Amino acid sequence: MCGIIGYIGEERALPILQTGLENLEYRGYDSVGVALRGVDDLRLFKQAGRIKDLTLPDTDDATVGIGHTRWSTHGEPTDANAHPHTDCTGTVAVVHNGIIENYDSLREELADHAFTSETDTEVVPHLIEEYLAEGDDLPEAVDKVLERLEGTFALGIVSTDFDGIVAARQDSPLVIGHGETGAFIASDVTAFLEHTRDVTYVEDGDVAVLTDEGVEIRNDGALVERPHEHVEWEAEAAEKSGYDHYMLKEIHEQPTALRQTLSGRIDELNGEVDLDVDLPKEYLNSLEEVTFVACGTSYHAGLYAARLVESLADVRASAEIASEYEFDGGRDPWRTLVVPVTQSGETADTLSALRRAKRAGARSLAVTNTLGSTVTREADETVFIRAGPEIGVAATKTFVSQVATLALLTVSIARARGEMSTTDAIEFLGHVRQLPGAVQKVLDEEAGFKEAAAEYADGEAFFFIGRKLGYPVALEGALKLKEIAYVHAEGFAAGELKHGPLALVTPKSPVLAVLTQGSSPEATLNNVKEVESRGAPVIGCTSLDDAEKFLDVTFEMPELGDLSPLIANVCFQLFAYHVANLKGRSIDKPRNLAKSVTVE
Repeated sequence: MCGIIGYIGEERALPILQTGLENLEYRGYDSVGVALRGVDDLRLFKQAGRIKDLTLPDTDDATVGIGHTRWSTHGEPTDANAHPHTDCTGTVAVVHNGIIENYDSLREELADHAFTSETDTEVVPHLIEEYLAEGDDLPEAVDKVLERLEGTFALGIVSTDFDGIVAARQDSPLVIGHGETGAFIASDVTAFLEHTRDVTYVEDGDVAVLTDEGVEIRNDGALVERPHEHVEWEAEAAEKSGYDHYMLKEIHEQPTALRQTLSGRIDELNGEVDLDVDLPKEYLNSLEEVTFVACGTSYHAGLYAARLVESLADVRASAEIASEYEFDGGRDPWRTLVVPVTQSGETADTLSALRRAKRAGARSLAVTNTLGSTVTREADETVFIRAGPEIGVAATKTFVSQVATLALLTVSIARARGEMSTTDAIEFLGHVRQLPGAVQKVLDEEAGFKEAAAEYADGEAFFFIGRKLGYPVALEGALKLKEIAYVHAEGFAAGELKHGPLALVTPKSPVLAVLTQGSSPEATLNNVKEVESRGAPVIGCTSLDDAEKFLDVTFEMPELGDLSPLIANVCFQLFAYHVANLKGRSIDKPRNLAKSVTVE
């Protein structure tokens, strides 16, 4: 996730861009930049680091400009990779939030252009340069470029040859602000809230042209009218894009986070994965064990991945709680791959586990969300989940992005070892590709989860059950409810209910069950019948045709094979959120908890 802002009007643009970027810094903060359009030139200021570190002139008379604060996905956080990006002539500047998925092929077409960064964004100004050279004006050139882009984007573009800003949106947030002294574009209204609360939300496919004469929006070449709305939020709420809490916002960001995670990594046609890591085929063939070490939500992602690796790659796999991990038990360090999983890359227990494995001589591959974090420096290899900043303490979008990343790693290992055929890999990767849409279907049914939360929020205890891949999801569902609602919740392997926990089941203890593909739903349904006979209400996330008659609340789940339980996890997130909200809890900052645990 990145933040963009633009301004055109009567006032000096530079201070407006500075303040706007400070307000957007929650969206990314590893590099920053602005482009100011003068009478006959563009003045560019950008560098790695935060807005407070950016070297800017004391004053500048430009009244048109764009700015960007970055959360890196393509290319490390360096001065060269910071936005805005320009063309060969230095007369076009572009800021971008999103991912251009076909940038590799476009870059090949533009081989005669001089590229200066590793980013996907840089193809855009060079493509615009091509069309400007053919005689198009900036809006015409942008229209032609957009037809060639695949992926997601919110774009802000300025040029010395056009007195205004052109902006466009596809699957990335973009809003226009209408002020008394000018107009704004931004990723979020918080960027310009102190200047205006009158806004227009740009829709997918829209191209907006902002000039001194006003704002025009076109979609598919036709002029369209988008409504003006007045924002009533306070500044703090606006930073959440209108959501009451960051957690709810991040739950709803999961489809976008997944698209970022998967972008450019899947060759579905050939059933191959490219994670840009150096794990030779000979090494992967020699493996005797893959060990995932992690804490909390990341540990649950590791549990999910361990079962995938064992079943699909035919190699022993385990997930270990990092604080309990020791490299012992006769493991051969030369035949063990250790995978530390940590959202922040700074989790102390996970770093300690990694160091123990390294001292033993094992090879390591870190899975993290944070560029430049400690784990990236200490592990032999790193794969980034690319979920974007997660502000809420309770992890949501990072969990689904971790599992998706680990699923791709599983395919990579399985293919190298010859344990997964091309046909099976294509089918599995097809399910991975469908994850964003499947998650969105669940999010679209949020009202149902809110109703279920209202019905059962006063439960004395909550039990989450699942088998196989549903078991780590049950653990994660219980953790979310504990973290933010402060109620007793436990996750169980469903078959273990009859070995003790069934004694806890009462009519005041709702049971939430994973009944999807990948979780032995028929067997789990027998456990549902056990708790039902004890009077416990049951909420089921199911893809079974005949489960409804045994459930008090039923949520139908899309079928995605071994990834189906991951969709059920979104149900549990929404349920936990609405229970906590009804109880008036501090959802984004739960008591006694921190986002990144940097002490052992």
